[in-house]
Amino acid sequence: MCATAIASSRSKSRKAHFSAPSSQRRILMSAPLSKELRQEKNVRAIPIRVGDIVTITRGSQKGREGKVTSSYRLKFAIHVERVVREKTNGQSIPIPIAPSKVVITKLHMDKDREEILARIAKGREAVQSKSA
Repeated sequence: MCATAIASSRSKSRKAHFSAPSSQRRILMSAPLSKELRQEKNVRAIPIRVGDIVTITRGSQKGREGKVTSSYRLKFAIHVERVVREKTNGQSIPIPIAPSKVVITKLHMDKDREEILARIAKGREAVQSKSA
């Protein structure tokens, strides 16, 4: 899914989405930030990663909060700490959750993540100053 040429054909768009490489799936697996973080960082959404603390906003697990334990790019899903279901043999397995159905409440920060946030915020400020 290259930003320069996006097909308007439904079948081509679906093919691009489901055959996207891991580097593009990272961006596709973005999650919105909470209202407080959005105000603080001036960023609306960011690609989700292991270590972020999220709150689930949709589905049977709505309202549950926990740390992201894995980002399953192949299935476009994330696994959240303590969001599991018991199998009949007693084994517990994590429930896959779509990244768009969670809100990031606390970011796992490092140098690269700070640079990404600064870059996105700078772009948003430029757009806001142009429209004002």
